Amino acid sequence: MKVLVPVKRVIDYNVKVRVKADGSGVDLANVKMSMNPFDEIAVEQAIRLKEAGKADEVIAVSVGVKQAQETLRTALAMGADRAILVIAADDVHNDIEPLTVAKILKGIVDEERPGLVLCGKQAIDNDMNATGQMLSALMGWSQATFASEVDIDGDSATVTREVDGGLQTIKVNMPTVVTVDLRLNEPRYASLPNIMKAKKKPMDEKTAADYGVDATPRLEIVSTIEPAARAAGIKVGSVDELIEKLKEAGAV
Repeated sequence: MKVLVPVKRVIDYNVKVRVKADGSGVDLANVKMSMNPFDEIAVEQAIRLKEAGKADEVIAVSVGVKQAQETLRTALAMGADRAILVIAADDVHNDIEPLTVAKILKGIVDEERPGLVLCGKQAIDNDMNATGQMLSALMGWSQATFASEVDIDGDSATVTREVDGGLQTIKVNMPTVVTVDLRLNEPRYASLPNIMKAKKKPMDEKTAADYGVDATPRLEIVSTIEPAARAAGIKVGSVDELIEKLKEAGAV
């Protein structure tokens, strides 16, 4: 069984995001970029499935700019077998919309015929949480979202999902699309020998047009602003004073 893992190039989660002075978007100049953390968990899970003998090949896919090949090399260094880079934009500031990504992924799935697609539940830059679900709908496949446990058994997968009320365990028929949550696993670090080996692993380069998809954005960013700064707290001398302050603020 092949496992397909889409990965996205995003601003590193340790970096403080800055907004451009003109409010036209996020400043990406000299900013460290890395693999989306949720996608890293998906890559790790795919590799574990291969190590357990439940998968034969792990294919990493990225849709975006040419620089995303660095992200794919990271996936290859972790243990993915090969990679596919689909160039759908020239400007790093252009974010490819979820439906466009899902359509491109459908084209890749039609070609590769994987038994499982493992996605991060969302990207930390736009928090869309939509690509996996859209791909499932386009393919007519089952889906399991927010997975904290995944077990493949023959033609079905048992997935434990994180929901608002706790945990939900479901069984879905294969092939399926699974989006993973934070508590599924702890991704491994790529060793230096594996980083060197990753440079020799195959990486195909495609374009959105190769899959008959128009990547022109349908959404326009009107403005981008930073969150309002938190107001300074105040100290009160008694419970009565606290209640009065809360009344003044309209909290009670």
